[in-house]
Amino acid sequence: MIFDRNDNRPVIALLGAGAMGTAIVRRIANGKQILLGDISTENLQAVAHDLSASGYEVDTQPVDALDRASVEAFAAKAASLGEVRYFIDTAGASPNQSSPEHIVALDLVATAMAIDVFGGVIARGGAGLVISSQAGHMMRLSDEVERQLALTPTEELAELDFLKHDAVASSGTAYMVAKRANHLRVRTAAATSWGDRGARINTISPGIIVTPLAYDEFRAAGEGYQAMIDASPARRVGTSDEIAAAGAFLLGEQAAFITGTDLLIDGGVIAAINAGRFTLGG
Repeated sequence: MIFDRNDNRPVIALLGAGAMGTAIVRRIANGKQILLGDISTENLQAVAHDLSASGYEVDTQPVDALDRASVEAFAAKAASLGEVRYFIDTAGASPNQSSPEHIVALDLVATAMAIDVFGGVIARGGAGLVISSQAGHMMRLSDEVERQLALTPTEELAELDFLKHDAVASSGTAYMVAKRANHLRVRTAAATSWGDRGARINTISPGIIVTPLAYDEFRAAGEGYQAMIDASPARRVGTSDEIAAAGAFLLGEQAAFITGTDLLIDGGVIAAINAGRFTLGG
């Protein structure tokens, strides 16, 4: 049965078919064509089946976010389906299950690469969204390091002395640096490659959001997460639906004047840190 006979449906490309990204897609996907990309074909099939069973038009393509050719093929597939109006990037590594080097490669360099690649296919009036993290607000970097992270060509990022040495001191440090770099790369893209195409791009920095994969983090560092929850003004975790509501807003017409910025959605954890109510590692 053909559920949607309309031609020229706007395309939503989701890189990393996890809980938060899928929740955002559900908010905006009516009357649109969804393209899911993920390294796991099993996950792709499961998410595609769930969305299709709910009446959405879905296509899939396996993607290795670390491989530029793979990401370029994914972007080309999106463009072949129609006008690419939305790009959402949630691909990333868990700090308690990944090496510092892998986190820098995936969360930082590969994210910068995806921003570049989709900046070449995004339609005028389109919007992008990179899912970063509250961790990007937890570490102070020098002005010079921030300048390098923001402006170094993507193909040269991995060779930055800071990333090869200081950033890989631990997985936690690598994660904080990578997420701060997400903010900086998006800010630059909004004013250059994406802005030149008449498109917008922003980041969202979620705090402690309960997803199936988050339980791996809770098991590895549950006491630290509990301390953050207890110290936060909200005194609770967040949900994928709350992230999706914010994501849909930033991708929508009501946010047409918002680009190059980060929306922190953390229940006040960073506020508690900055007010001295909570100390990392304390």
